[in-house]
Amino acid sequence: MHLGLVLPRTASHDPTDLAVDAEAKGYDSVWMGELWGTSSVIKLSEIAARTNRVEIGTAIVNVFSRTPAVLAMTAATLDRVSDGRTSFGVGTSTPTAVENVHGMPFERPVRRSHETIEVMQEILGGNEPIDYDGELIAVDGVPPIDRDVPIYHAALGPANRRVVGRLCDGWMPHNIPFSGLEDAFETIEETARKAERDPDEITIAPYVPAAVSNDETEAYDAVRGHVAYYAGSADGYRNAISTAFPDRAERVADAWRNGNRDEAADLVTDEMVHELGVAGTPADARQRLRDLVAETPVDRPLLTIPEQAADDLVEGTMQALAPVANE
Repeated sequence: MHLGLVLPRTASHDPTDLAVDAEAKGYDSVWMGELWGTSSVIKLSEIAARTNRVEIGTAIVNVFSRTPAVLAMTAATLDRVSDGRTSFGVGTSTPTAVENVHGMPFERPVRRSHETIEVMQEILGGNEPIDYDGELIAVDGVPPIDRDVPIYHAALGPANRRVVGRLCDGWMPHNIPFSGLEDAFETIEETARKAERDPDEITIAPYVPAAVSNDETEAYDAVRGHVAYYAGSADGYRNAISTAFPDRAERVADAWRNGNRDEAADLVTDEMVHELGVAGTPADARQRLRDLVAETPVDRPLLTIPEQAADDLVEGTMQALAPVANE
């Protein structure tokens, strides 16, 4: 089982310590998101220095706040300090994050993704200075780096999924219901074939919100809170959830945006938890995770412990699902 862990951001758990623990427990990869407060790149460098085998990845860095050249240099440097253990996950993030946090216009995100990834790949894989003249990005004479770093893209909508099909090594969907992953991947598959690429070589690595507790209600509630947050935080996430739960996703989002956070979480049904995450007692959650890989096209689930989870739930979830990582 290629089981990864997206390192949670909590006040009482240092991501580096969690990564060291995850390696000892048998997880094959650890990933860090980046929104505000902590640079994922710097923490992943520290993690690379304190681990030996576990792969490291960004999940995700956005394609607006760093130039393609900086992203390529960053990916190559992480890969060097980790002795070739790096995968680099990028995405558009959200209008709120890009405009409010970074002060940049959230314009043409799909085209921005395509050109950024394309330039990154040319820099990382080229032998000659790179010239590129796109609709949004133009570079001239950029020295190549010659470093093989897999690039993953957190694409949700069909246009962005086509970017995965044309260019990427991996796909990192979030909030696309598990039963809909196969249909969603068809867009990637068709695009890859048109680009004369083998779609079987594209790794499907969805975020899997996960919470495990002997108290089943506690575990389910943690994932409910996670789903409610994402349904209410951005249209792209709500739209993804809406592919299976159109009316319910809208109700959850409305409650969240109106400040009724508890009501929003309560509106997340058990069926939504099953379709969007893994929750329950240790035995039930382990079986659910096994079934997810057996019954869907998922290659590499990336466990995401909800930030709403209590501190003891972080350690309990990592411990409870570790046996699956070693199967």
